[in-house]
Amino acid sequence: MYVLLYVTASDAEEAKKIGKEIVRRRLAACANVVEKIHSTYWWEGTLEEDSEALLILKSKKDKVADIIETVKDLHSYENPAVVALPVLEGSKDFLEWIDEEVR
Repeated sequence: MYVLLYVTASDAEEAKKIGKEIVRRRLAACANVVEKIHSTYWWEGTLEEDSEALLILKSKKDKVADIIETVKDLHSYENPAVVALPVLEGSKDFLEWIDEEVR
């Protein structure tokens, strides 16, 4: 099964660093960084608003646990958001490319 992982980071540089390492380790075929997102969230009883970056990873379900651990090791947040979403369908050629690149 293929997955997309949604990861927020403090800024684009952190997202790029994490994404590059995950792709280097062949845990994901690709990392996309959206440089600026606006986030509103509860943290320790306080409503917070921040600018963050969004990291999207293209991978396979059997790599999710390793990706989560890698994100936790490299991330500046105490509790980074890492969510894996299943890919229900996709271009055959694109999914085959993920198979070739993720090991």
